[in-house]
Amino acid sequence: MRRLVILMFAVVLLFGAGLMVPGLRTQVRSLVRRDPPPRITPLAVAVDMDAYTSHRSSATAATALPSATVLISPTASPTLSTRSLAVPSIVPASTSTPTAMPTATPVVHHGRVYDAYVPAAAKQEQFFQYSCEFDAAWVILATYGFDVDADDLLNAIPHDDTVEPAIKETSEGFLIYGGDITRAYSGDYTKNYLARTTGQAMRGLFEKYGLHTTLIHDRGGVEQSLRSGQLVWMKTTVDFNKWRPATWVMPDGRTHQTVLGNDHAVVAIGFSERGVVIRDVLGPTSTNRQRPYEYEVDWETFMAAWGAQSFDGLAVAPPGSQVELGR
Repeated sequence: MRRLVILMFAVVLLFGAGLMVPGLRTQVRSLVRRDPPPRITPLAVAVDMDAYTSHRSSATAATALPSATVLISPTASPTLSTRSLAVPSIVPASTSTPTAMPTATPVVHHGRVYDAYVPAAAKQEQFFQYSCEFDAAWVILATYGFDVDADDLLNAIPHDDTVEPAIKETSEGFLIYGGDITRAYSGDYTKNYLARTTGQAMRGLFEKYGLHTTLIHDRGGVEQSLRSGQLVWMKTTVDFNKWRPATWVMPDGRTHQTVLGNDHAVVAIGFSERGVVIRDVLGPTSTNRQRPYEYEVDWETFMAAWGAQSFDGLAVAPPGSQVELGR
């Protein structure tokens, strides 16, 4: 008994000493003092699984969603690897001043009124751990009537395997050395949390199916796209949480502002003055077991998290649509 007391006392002393080390103190505080839940509002989601079936690769088993699922507020926050230690710092002027648009008939969905709402396909879970860009693309393609499986999606754009993404911490912040994400996907989507791509590269995937795409970078573009029935593929952060800023460095020296550990892709499917409705196929994971598949994010949170990803958005028009928003 005496030995046990001495051992416990020694552990307490070691823990206290560890808190004096800056790096370790930061990690311990990050694990013990959990961040508050993100500012998202889960919505009731009705899914027609006869129309929208999750197509998985042979290595991944499909799990059907129930015909109607009511999702509750998330209470768990992500772990250290997906939670930021930075305060949101990029909020454009357009956050509070949207581009003026013609009035349209409001849309009522599950008792909530929206300026625009595009019913979108849903599936449970991502194809692979870090394949979110392709999962978000699946939502858009399935909504527009395309029956596409994981292998077809993953092979629809080039994969730059000249270098596996890796981190270097410098006095100016985190640098991620990786492939050319403006034209290809870079990294191992099965295990490397740094693996990712951009909307510029994903344009090739949608255009392969004959869909018109437009790069958008502001609130007005999101609103105009959704009003015209276009879904918006976009880069953001997991749960729209805060982030660690990072700079992606491509082989030719070009850079792209991004986030370190909670890079994510989702689909914007509706909006109102309150915020934006999001379809997110990530769903419950070990970092947040109550993560909803559809939720609403207030505009301030939405714009800040999107801004951390260089306002990387891609409006995708339905088949046969002649809508053009810009370049």
